[in-house]
Amino acid sequence: MPPESQTQIGRTAPDFELPAIVEGGDEAMVRLSQYRGSKVVLFFYPKDMTPACTQESCDFRDAGALLSAEDSNTVILGISTNDLKSHRKFADKYNLGYPLLADVEHKVCEQYGVWQEKKLYGRAYMGIVRSTFLIDENGKLLKEWRSLKVKGHVDEVVETIRALRGSK
Repeated sequence: MPPESQTQIGRTAPDFELPAIVEGGDEAMVRLSQYRGSKVVLFFYPKDMTPACTQESCDFRDAGALLSAEDSNTVILGISTNDLKSHRKFADKYNLGYPLLADVEHKVCEQYGVWQEKKLYGRAYMGIVRSTFLIDENGKLLKEWRSLKVKGHVDEVVETIRALRGSK
């Protein structure tokens, strides 16, 4: 388990409340617990408007449309440490139809163990390690993907959701 993570498969995922840009560009406070009754794909990404984060966010946008069409009762939430102004530009530019939550003080990132030391060109710094969590309708953590690669990741999340639906 990553350092300081409060997550464990089969246990209730840590609840939180963060400001968000929601569909239509409005600002709202979003709580994880408000989505009880739906599966939640909670993905943490390092930064708005960067190539890998843009690809991942657009892949989740496209998957959300697919999952909605399949009536999978799944909500997608994206979290980064960017502020609401950055999230609004990002969501508008790429027509992201799900909430982008602003964890500017990285408290939720720390709860989920994704705020870690990273290295780039020999320089150490703290940042988000790209990760995704799948939470069931009762708020329990079903699956987690940590330190993932963008290519093929969203497809794997979709297949996991389909498999869960097929096993009921």
